[in-house]
Amino acid sequence: MKRSHYLLIGLLFLLFDGCRKTYEAVVPYAFTNTPGSGQFVPPIRQALEGVYTISNGASQFGDQAVLKWTYLLNGSDTTHYLSIFMGTDATYFNLEGSPEADSLVLKGYWRKLVNESIGEARLIVREKHNGKLQLFKGSLIPGDTLVVDGLYGDKSATPTNPLTLTYNRPLNPKPFSIMAHRSGGRTSDLLPASENSVEIIKLASRLGATGIEVDVRFTKDGVPVLYHDNTLNLRLIQKSGLAGPLEDYTYQQLSTLVRLINGEKIPTLEEALETVVNNTSLDFVWLDTKYIGPMDKVQAIQQKYRQKALALGRNLRIIIGLPTTEAVDSYKALANKDNTPILCELDTSITRSLNARIWAPRWTLGPQTDEVLAMQAEGLTVFVWTLDEPEFIREFISQNHFNGILSNYSPVVAYYHYIEQQ
Repeated sequence: MKRSHYLLIGLLFLLFDGCRKTYEAVVPYAFTNTPGSGQFVPPIRQALEGVYTISNGASQFGDQAVLKWTYLLNGSDTTHYLSIFMGTDATYFNLEGSPEADSLVLKGYWRKLVNESIGEARLIVREKHNGKLQLFKGSLIPGDTLVVDGLYGDKSATPTNPLTLTYNRPLNPKPFSIMAHRSGGRTSDLLPASENSVEIIKLASRLGATGIEVDVRFTKDGVPVLYHDNTLNLRLIQKSGLAGPLEDYTYQQLSTLVRLINGEKIPTLEEALETVVNNTSLDFVWLDTKYIGPMDKVQAIQQKYRQKALALGRNLRIIIGLPTTEAVDSYKALANKDNTPILCELDTSITRSLNARIWAPRWTLGPQTDEVLAMQAEGLTVFVWTLDEPEFIREFISQNHFNGILSNYSPVVAYYHYIEQQ
């Protein structure tokens, strides 16, 4: 397909997306967020991860499912969650272990990102031994198969619909970056947390992400904060009486008077990175520079949190994105930029001239296979953004060229990546 065709399809998708009707998808399950893993000890969690065949429930969710564990850190406490990604309508399940005697029970909710479908779920982990289901104890003998089955419901109704997942094969082990746009997705997708908030950063890995992209702007008094749009508007914030560019207000004014659409404060860049470092297992942060101006303060914060991550033994990459020629000029003006990792969204010649180690073209330019392979042959990593259409996500992953995808629909990227057979 020619690049112009990808561009036209992208514009049509954005037009359709911009006209999407609003809907409600209230999460029907209250998580206990209990630290620890209960009966889901490491061997059980490890055995559970994989690609499963869906039998009961296939008409609702498709024929395959990906099961993947994630966790959140809070000081010395670790809380574990199980995510399930499916191939129909960007479906994901978000589950936690339930402390019930003699049973490996998972409770939580499921949802489809493309519409209002949502509901509770209650599943049990078992093994099929000699044709009979029994409680899984943590190890399988040849011939036994893991089965995760139970019930799911619609909206707040008690779950009554059967769902059966049978283990099929391990997850695709190939390293691949699944990056959540705006920290997890758009506020317009009615996720349980607002885009570019601390809360959605904590949720990102449960939506399939291995890394996040955040949008950096400066307040009137020079505090870097996260916010996507050019103005304060009711798409992103609750009614506050403030309007116009965020840059017209001090951090104190924004902190006191403005709340994001789900009630959170607009976070500072430092609060966001503190969360990534101390609470999550995310391994990549893409700082999208939404402002025009000096880059030294962002560079200093990038270096500060890179060192904090290293002190904790984490290989967290925090990269400054350069989406415009103005951002490129700001980067070039830095007094000391040799050790500042950058990502360039412009063409390959500019990327090479900056000695950037990551090239990130727009998805509407198409697969650009020759350019991607040439950059990778020179040792660069290549990501593509912001790819939301499931069929193109599937196509780009199956072509096996890019090193990662930035998407508002990270559950879809996770599904197609992990089911890929090498």
